[in-house]
Parts: sequence; structure tokens; C-alpha cells
Amino acid sequence: MILPHLVPALASAAADIDELSLDLSDGLQLGTKIVIALFLFGVALDTRVGDFRDVVRRPGVIVVGVVAQYAVAPGLTLLLTLALDVKGSVAIGMLLVACCPAGNLSNILTHRARGDVALSISLTGVSNVLAVLVTPIALAFWSGLNPKAEALLRDIELSPWDVIGEVALLIGLPFAAGLLVAWRAPGFAQRSGRFVEPATLGLLLLIVVGGLAGQFDIFVTYIGVVVLPIVAQNVIALGVGYSTGRACRLPGPGTRAMTFELGVRNTGLAVVLALGFFADLGGVVFVAALWGLWDVVSGLALATWWRRRPVERGGARVEISGSGPATDDRSTA
Repeated sequence: MILPHLVPALASAAADIDELSLDLSDGLQLGTKIVIALFLFGVALDTRVGDFRDVVRRPGVIVVGVVAQYAVAPGLTLLLTLALDVKGSVAIGMLLVACCPAGNLSNILTHRARGDVALSISLTGVSNVLAVLVTPIALAFWSGLNPKAEALLRDIELSPWDVIGEVALLIGLPFAAGLLVAWRAPGFAQRSGRFVEPATLGLLLLIVVGGLAGQFDIFVTYIGVVVLPIVAQNVIALGVGYSTGRACRLPGPGTRAMTFELGVRNTGLAVVLALGFFADLGGVVFVAALWGLWDVVSGLALATWWRRRPVERGGARVEISGSGPATDDRSTA
């Protein structure tokens, strides 16, 4: 008896989501940007030059991972938006998330899943460095291939150069500052990194949840419209990561790392970019925020499941006990 009333309601919500405007205060938006900057600063504090050794030792794996991250995953996301015939703002939100780099959460989940933490950190570092230029260009390119998304972007006259400037400030500047501190004061960086990253991640989640709570009526109205695309995209992203690891013939720990690197996005950055450039397209912000929450849930579930499973190394199944990472003694948690 509920279904006949539910279907028209969802159809109406889908029709209106492109006109959705989220009323978020300037203070909340500024606070989100500051938290993201601190988060990237904390990531850099825990980054060492040695963490990029896989770029030299296994350049092929890094290149394949980056290509899969910025080309394969967004390309499949584009096809998903067309197959589900989502509205333009939903498509932009999904593609924005797909074009964002990995975040430190992928390192934490890799560690929990007994994956290759060194590879995870290397991929995260490379993807964040490239994101300053690649994320805006990739978003403009892939969104331009979706007619509904392209029409909305044309209406708001989004400039890729403006996005590049925003990403440079949000990623490049704090990341460079953190690397400088880690190089000049490694002891301070090590002590501070243990608190900066978890604290800022918690603050970011509080901001996202608080923002959604303040718009609870919107949440109830539109959740049914975006839940299927978000879950489907997350499954695809994790699948691309796992398939990439297997295609590169990585051992079990490496495949787990690649899965989280490509499947877990920096949705905090996506939310900030959505707030900064798509304020009048609330559907973009809505998708990015909910993607972030689901990202944590699905990532933790997979990491916990993998943690209880034996790890394959070069074809051999190895039972691991204890709480340390599979290939790196330095925990990122």
C-alpha cells in the first residue's frame, strides 16, 4: 500500500533536486575549508620521503593506479549516471567525488585490513599532488559528456581555473606546509600527526552530520533519490580498485591497498568544492556529503571483514595474528 504513494514522491523529488538550494552559513563553509586544510596538513605531517619509494621501486603500479583513479573510475561513473538517468546535479556530485584524490582514510583502512600501507601512502601522496591540476580538468571533461550535467555547468559558467585555484589552496598549500614541517622538525611532526589527523577527521564528520541535521527535511525528501546511485558508485569504485590490484598481479596486501585507494575518496574535499562552486546546486552538495558518510561505513565494513581473513602473498595464503599492518610497521591510524 505504501509503494503507490512512494513512487510519485520519489519522482517529484528527483524532478526538484536540481533546484535544491542548501542554506549553509558562511561560517560553516569557512569552517569546513579550515578543517580540510588542517586534515591535509596532518596527512603531510605523517608523510616521509621514504613513503614515496614505491614511485621509484614500482612505477608501473603507481601509473596504473593513477590512471584507474582518474580515468577508469570516473568513466564508469559517467556510464552509471547515464544508465540510471540521474538528474544533472546528482551526476555532477557523483563525478566530483570520482575525480577527487584519495584521502588519509584509505591509509587507515588499509592498515586495518592488513594491507600494503607503504603502497597506500605512496598512492595517496601522488594522487593528492596530481589533484591540484587533474581534479578540475577531469571534472570538466567527464561532466561535459553527460548532457544534463553539461547543461547545468554551462548555466553557472564554471571556470576550471577557479577550481584549480581552490584545490591548490585546499590541498597544495597545507600539504606543502606539512611536508616542510615534517622535514624540518620530524619529532614535532610525529607527535602532532597522531592528534591532528584523527581530530580533524572527527570535526569534518561532525560538520557534515551537523549540516545534514540542520537540513533534516531535505534529507528525508531526497535520500531516496540518491541512495541507489551512491551505493552503486561506491561498489564500482571498490571493484575498480580490486580489479586493478589483481590486474597488476599484486599480492593480497597490495590488492587490498589498491582497493581502498581507488574506492575511498576524499569526500571532504568534494564537499568543500561543492559548497564553493555549486552553492545553488544543492544536489551536488547533498550527494558529496552522503557519499562521505557511506564511504566510511562501507570502507570500515570491508576493512573489518578483510582483517579476519588470511592474506595472500604471492599466491600463498598466510594467517596473520596481531594488530600490525601486513607490510609496513608504521601505523597510520
